[in-house]
Amino acid sequence: MNKRIDFQTINDAEGRPAFVVVPYAEFVARFEQAGDLVPDAVVKLAFDESMSPAKAWRTHLGLTQDDMAGRMGITQSAYAQLETSANPRKSSRERIAQALGISAGQLDF
Repeated sequence: MNKRIDFQTINDAEGRPAFVVVPYAEFVARFEQAGDLVPDAVVKLAFDESMSPAKAWRTHLGLTQDDMAGRMGITQSAYAQLETSANPRKSSRERIAQALGISAGQLDF
C-alpha cells in the first residue's frame, strides 16, 4: 500500500489547480528515488534541435567534442562517432556518462 502524502493545492484565478505544495522531506525523499532525472533544457535540445542525448547533455554543460574526447582518452573524431550513434552500446553510454558527470540512465530518454 502506498503511503499517504499530505499536500496543499493552490488554485489559479479561475479556481483550477495551479501548484501543489508538499512537505520538503517528502519532496527530497521522492526526488532521491527518481534518481535519473534529466533537466528540461537537455530534453528540449534533444527534441527541438534533433540532438542525440549525449550531444544535448554536452551542449547543456558547455563542453566541446574535444573536451569530451580528452575526458574519455579518445580522439575527437572517435567521440563524434559515439555521439551521433543512434543506439550506442551500454559500455559506450557508461563512458560518455562518466565523462559528462551524470549517470548512464540520464542518457536513456
